Amino acid sequence: MAELNGEPVEPAQLQNLALTNYGHFTSMRVDDGRVRGLSLHMERLQRDCRTLFGTDLDPQRVRELARRAAPSTGSTTVRVTVFDPSLDLGHPDKADDPHILVTSRPAGALPLPPLKVQSTTYVRDVPSVKSVGLFATLHHRRQAQLNGFDDALFVDQEHVISEGGTWNIGFFDGSRVIWPNADCLVGVTMDLLKAAHDHETRSVRLDDLTNMRAAFATNAAIGVRAVSAIDGIELPESHAIIDTLRKEYMEIEGDLL
Repeated sequence: MAELNGEPVEPAQLQNLALTNYGHFTSMRVDDGRVRGLSLHMERLQRDCRTLFGTDLDPQRVRELARRAAPSTGSTTVRVTVFDPSLDLGHPDKADDPHILVTSRPAGALPLPPLKVQSTTYVRDVPSVKSVGLFATLHHRRQAQLNGFDDALFVDQEHVISEGGTWNIGFFDGSRVIWPNADCLVGVTMDLLKAAHDHETRSVRLDDLTNMRAAFATNAAIGVRAVSAIDGIELPESHAIIDTLRKEYMEIEGDLL
């Protein structure tokens, strides 16, 4: 399904989005009509809309449009994309009329198998915004897959770990959950887990990985997913802390969309 402002979308209406890649989005897993962290998704859309378009977005209107894509039973991934179809490449300062594109796809069964990731030096442009511009993310993911990994893990020039292309990463050092202290796109699932489980936020470098007992990736679509290898360092495919975090996440009651 794909609708623009509540109406079936025509290919010509997406031309500007395809050619400029200027916009933002959020992806929500809807289970039986409910979304974990719904208010965080709405806050993200409002915040990013002000950043990119200098105007406010009505969260109630967004929810109304998103409900059209989500059945009342079963699991679906709903993506809300915000962009201005009239954006002029030469004058992005005039882009102030955001439209709402809602798309949906079946949600995958959880949990997903462990990830093996390859570190790569990259820092996201405007990391606080969930941008539709995914060129670098897909390029680094492709390179990692060509090298036999599942995905890429971003680090800076000092080898400080920040995030994956479409997910956050956390670690367990044997006593506490650790979230990296680095510029990244703060995920809704990560925020929910921070509220649910005691943790520490600090800088984590590639050299620190030998001291970690487990690693995991998080986002709304995958929940909590084990990371079983980073470069040549192997980590457990299953661990009690990952089971605990999954349980705590699944026990979070979703809000009605």
